[in-house]
Formats: sequence, C-alpha cells, structure tokens
Amino acid sequence: MISPVYIKPLLALLVMAAIIGIAAAVYRNGSHESAPARSVNQQLPHNIDVALKKARFSEIQDGLVVWELVAERVDYDKSGDMAYLSDIRMEFQRTHSHGVVTVTADSGDYSNSAKNVRLNGHVHIETEDGASFKTNSITYAGATHKFTTSDPVAFRQQRLQLTAVGMDMGVNSQRARFFSSINATIVPN
Repeated sequence: MISPVYIKPLLALLVMAAIIGIAAAVYRNGSHESAPARSVNQQLPHNIDVALKKARFSEIQDGLVVWELVAERVDYDKSGDMAYLSDIRMEFQRTHSHGVVTVTADSGDYSNSAKNVRLNGHVHIETEDGASFKTNSITYAGATHKFTTSDPVAFRQQRLQLTAVGMDMGVNSQRARFFSSINATIVPN
C-alpha cells in the first residue's frame, strides 16, 4: 500500500500531467497558422479604390428626388468619378403628368460628374401605366433626362408588341422614339 505521505504529491503530479497533456493537444490541434488574411486593397482590382455593398445613389433637383438607384455592389475607381455597379434597381419619381419609371439591370456604371448611368445586361424599363422595354444596354443622360440605346429593343404595352433596333425615351414625357427595323404587332384579346 502507498503511504499517505506520497498520495498528495502523486495526485498533484497526475493533475499537472493531465493539464500539460490537454494544453499540448489544444496547442497542436488549434495552432495551425492560417494564411494571413488578404487586405481589402489586395482583393480589389488595381483601378478600384473603394467597394461597397447595398449602395444608394439619388439625384435631387429643386429639393425633390428625381431618381434613386440602389446597387447590390459598387466599386469606385481611384479618380472618384466612376462607380461600377452590380444588380441595379433605379426608380424615377412621379412627375406632374406621368407615373413612376422603374429600371433594373445586371450591371452598369455611374458617372458622378456627368450624372450619366450606363446600364448593361437584362435591362428592363417599366412605366407605372404598363409600358415595358427590354434591351441589352441603355444609357441614361442626366442632362437631358433621356434613355438611349442602339441595341435591339422589345416594347410591350397592353396589346401592342414592338421590336426595333435603337431607341430613345424621355423620362419626363415618357415618349419613346424607335430608330430602325421596326416590327409592330397588335395582339388580339
């Protein structure tokens, strides 16, 4: 039998060995050095200075919001003038004579100085009264409040379906002018 004099030191030695064993296991399994986290600057392309998620832009004239643009991702270039947008929704407010115009697109760019927005990929313009335009790319000119494209356009409103190549549309007047290769069909009820 072990003498009571040796029991306390033996227990202390066992407890210390268990603590050292646990610490060694934790250190060995948990101390793998992960690759250093890449800084934001390394993740961005060289011409991009800032990247944001869920950004909102708006144009205000005479104290009223003219349009508001929401993008899921925005990358600003180093000059600060261009913003590169992804997953865009743009809404033009109601005017005295016409309703809201809503535009969606996959991507685009916004020029802060010119107030122009170039939209690309599955561009869809819809007016409150039911007119719908679909095209691959379109540009909104802030100075003239017009959309312009030279791409094919599909237009639909009530029973009228129209395809054309090229179009411009005034946002305030909501009048569209189609350029060429126009083909219109009136769909029966």
